[in-house]
Amino acid sequence: MRMTRLKRFFAALALPLLLALAACAPAIVDPGPATETSELHRSHFWTRDGISLAYRSWLPGETPKAVIVALHGFNDYSPFFDTPATFLKDHGIASYAYDQRGFGANGFRGRWFPTARYTMDARDFTRRVHERHPGVPLYVLGESMGGAVAMTLAARHDTPWIAGWILSAPAVWARDTMPWYQRATLWLAAHTMPAVPLTGRGLKIKPSDNIEMLIQLGRDPLVIKGTRIDAIYGLVDLMDTAMASAAKLDGRTLILYGGRDEIITSGPTATMLDRLPDADAATRRIAVYPGGYHMLLRDLEAEIVWRDIAAWLDNPAAALPSGAETGARALLDGRP
Repeated sequence: MRMTRLKRFFAALALPLLLALAACAPAIVDPGPATETSELHRSHFWTRDGISLAYRSWLPGETPKAVIVALHGFNDYSPFFDTPATFLKDHGIASYAYDQRGFGANGFRGRWFPTARYTMDARDFTRRVHERHPGVPLYVLGESMGGAVAMTLAARHDTPWIAGWILSAPAVWARDTMPWYQRATLWLAAHTMPAVPLTGRGLKIKPSDNIEMLIQLGRDPLVIKGTRIDAIYGLVDLMDTAMASAAKLDGRTLILYGGRDEIITSGPTATMLDRLPDADAATRRIAVYPGGYHMLLRDLEAEIVWRDIAAWLDNPAAALPSGAETGARALLDGRP
């Protein structure tokens, strides 16, 4: 009898609690069904589900020898690729970068969408860019969150117009690489206070040694400073998908990582590399820059990375000019 009363008590308690948690569940923006049409206009990309995404391009004066579509990281937007793209343009390489939904100059800024929509946008945008440059090899470059989107897209094997992938510190800090208390804290926060914004103040994490660039980002009103908890929860969902995709990444790939990365640490990155299928050096290159930070493409020594990218685009089978691939795996594993 006492047990029956206890069960009734907990059932009565659980119902309002579950209703409260449901009311505070992570708020993922769902714009509705997607059509079969996307359009690349002069200054914006019109997605299949009717969202306008701002983009920019850097084009050489002559027909490019390669095209890069660059995907930015979390809370960032398309100008992240401005200095690398300017360098690459001088080497005959065209670049495009768009503000991913929920970031930059787009609507719903700071909100998160289903992972499938980020992948859909990348697939459609690259296809439209390829149509502008027929016969020119197109590569996808993803930084951090953009790298996770690129990995998820690459695993689908339905983008024959994409010649290869460049992953710069891809976001692979998936749940299965987190201790249980981090997973539990994230779930609880996302289901009780999803709209609460968090900042990185007090964490003492250094994303780059380029202090001037970091100050500029801090002053840029389109760079998100306070992140909703449900957006972080959505990002972790994306990282889960990216990590699960690793076993299917058998295309031509250049993976870049900074030895001083404090955002996506070496442990999850090494786990991701363990899950990649076997590949020869002509198919996959892994480069670790011991002095590099998470924002490799904008560090003070970023030109070393840009030159490696340009050389790899010219000849994926050749050694990188920097020699950053020598001992790369040992550095990720923490071995000398």
